[in-house]
Amino acid sequence: MEKTMIIYGVAALAVCLLAGTLAGELIGAAVGVDANVGGVGFAMIMLVLVTGWLRAKGRFPQATEQGVLFWSAMYIPIVIAMASTQNVVKAVSGGPMAILAGLAAIAAGLALVPVLARIGEPGEPLPPQAASEERQEA
Repeated sequence: MEKTMIIYGVAALAVCLLAGTLAGELIGAAVGVDANVGGVGFAMIMLVLVTGWLRAKGRFPQATEQGVLFWSAMYIPIVIAMASTQNVVKAVSGGPMAILAGLAAIAAGLALVPVLARIGEPGEPLPPQAASEERQEA
């Protein structure tokens, strides 16, 4: 059962990654950049949309969902590893577009914080730090 879960999750992730990579390459060619433009991001958006659609239709087995959740947990370390291979100095020396794109991404992320904060039920606030430290010592 465990192997089936991971294989299903990997298949869904692989299809979305291939489609996202193709979209990123096509966008790169369209704007005249010899690079993949946003392929991983497109892949993750596709994965979220496809899994949501399959879940709504009742065609997303629990085993597949667990596999996708496993790979979702692995997503951040993978993206950090991929980002570490980018040549930032070369990108910045090529013009202001890299800096503008980075600033735009930060602004969009900050603008979405209040929107994301409204999703779900409000949680309980954390206890004061002094009370938390006293509990740890006891």
